[in-house]
Amino acid sequence: MKLSFNMEDASQIFVGAFALAVPISFSEEAWRLGETLPFTNLIMLFILSVAFLSFFTYESLFQRNIKRRFIVFLFRIVIAYSIAALVVSLVLFCLNKLPILDDPVTAIKRIIVITMPASMGAIVVDSFDKE
Repeated sequence: MKLSFNMEDASQIFVGAFALAVPISFSEEAWRLGETLPFTNLIMLFILSVAFLSFFTYESLFQRNIKRRFIVFLFRIVIAYSIAALVVSLVLFCLNKLPILDDPVTAIKRIIVITMPASMGAIVVDSFDKE
């Protein structure tokens, strides 16, 4: 496993996030969840997302070897979630379902709800070419 993060890695994360963000972002159920889900559940959803990202990254990308690469490990998780959230935001914006100025709380809630599966798609695609 290389110790760097490059444009190929970023493009794989973008594609993986996009692959799952698009169909879910078109779902009215996801929009409604973003409107109605209590804050506590959103926090749990966010924690679950990061936990699954961490577990998959630890087992698959880093093959349980993060001793000397802990900062790179954390960076990979943060960047995967962030890029997935950006992709989700862009897709929701294009669908006119991201009311960031009118109702920022709903916008952020929708991003968190849809970023969970999108972030998993992102990290799975990122792992395809790793040894």
